[in-house]
Amino acid sequence: MEKTELQKKETYIESVHRWGRIWGLTLLALIVAYPIAVSVIFRTTPDWAAFAKGFLAIGPMYWAVGIVEIFTYVPMLGAGGTYLSFVTGNISNLKLPCALDAMERAGVKANSEEGEIISTIAIAVSSIVTTLIILLGVVLIIPLTPLLSSPVLEPAFTQILPALFGGLAVVFVSKNFKLALAPMLLMLVLFIFVPALNASTVGVMVPVGVLFSLGVARVLYKKGLL
Repeated sequence: MEKTELQKKETYIESVHRWGRIWGLTLLALIVAYPIAVSVIFRTTPDWAAFAKGFLAIGPMYWAVGIVEIFTYVPMLGAGGTYLSFVTGNISNLKLPCALDAMERAGVKANSEEGEIISTIAIAVSSIVTTLIILLGVVLIIPLTPLLSSPVLEPAFTQILPALFGGLAVVFVSKNFKLALAPMLLMLVLFIFVPALNASTVGVMVPVGVLFSLGVARVLYKKGLL
């Protein structure tokens, strides 16, 4: 019986990796196909010298962020959730909060088989809901434009992400205030006193905060404070 259960688990994980690779490569092909299709349709080619110059300026940063995000998000999302998140996008501001909240409510860990399934389901549902909302927005964008551009509603749209992360922070910070205090202070100090840091550096600062939190947690644990 134990052998059968192990085989089922391995078969599921293998299928997750197989389909994850397939959809990941499919997405890559679609992304690359768009500029190629535009070039063919309009019978033009990019300025390769300008392209190479621009790519060398920003490409290494995106490669670094992409590699760091893999090591950061995989332990929190699981294999299935990671593949699905990287295909559908909006990880830090949508998929990750949904997965963490779902696992929290289910009382499971991300590195467990239950957590793997819950995370994948949460991210899948989030992707479907997002797609439906985008579809609805496309249909209603013209009739709702006067309302959405109203000065009365403008302050609300600027507070969507702070409200989302604020709600999650209350839950996770309240669980272990000692552990959460250090990374919060670090990020506040960095973003207040280092003007170069902005929204484009979030992908780099997330793993920095993770590593700093792990270091602080180890020190607190060694001193018997956790």
